Amino acid sequence: MPHRRILAACLSLLALTASAVPGDAAPVPSTAETAAADGQHAFDWEIGTWRSQVRVLAEPLSASPDVWLTFDGTSVVRPLMDGRANVVEFDVRGVRGTTGRIEALNLRLYEPQADRWSLTFANLRDGLLAPAVYGGFRDGVGEFYGDDQLGGRPIKVRFLIERRGPDKARFEQAFSDDGGLTWETNWIVVDRRI
Repeated sequence: MPHRRILAACLSLLALTASAVPGDAAPVPSTAETAAADGQHAFDWEIGTWRSQVRVLAEPLSASPDVWLTFDGTSVVRPLMDGRANVVEFDVRGVRGTTGRIEALNLRLYEPQADRWSLTFANLRDGLLAPAVYGGFRDGVGEFYGDDQLGGRPIKVRFLIERRGPDKARFEQAFSDDGGLTWETNWIVVDRRI
């Protein structure tokens, strides 16, 4: 009988060792992989078509009086590459005394290694890409920061996204010319799902 116990113990040990062989057991995701998977889906709620009401500061970071331009139109958010990217097609026209049209794209890419998103804006009027802002969501608010230039001088850019329920969101852009000590909001969009 002692041999049976030894044999049973050896078989148990063999079974444990076999399950620990790489490739044979199901991998357990690391904390970083789990966080990355969650971050990858940070914009899933926004996929679809939205009515966009826009206010744009006419001359940001200037001594001019605050004159706001108003626009109305749509934003269409489409997923790309299994949710690792998306694109916003933005098309608004001036209202209430504002003339003109803004046609733009916003390409958003997920960077799993850093668990962050980059947002790159392109105004179709000039076809140029603005420098990206980088960040992510925490407690339902997206915060994204980057560097740019305005009138040839360096500025900081902050972009905030606040989800206000399943069918409403607010987007706000601000500039800083003092290294981020103070911010001036220059772009506010309120989206309502269509």
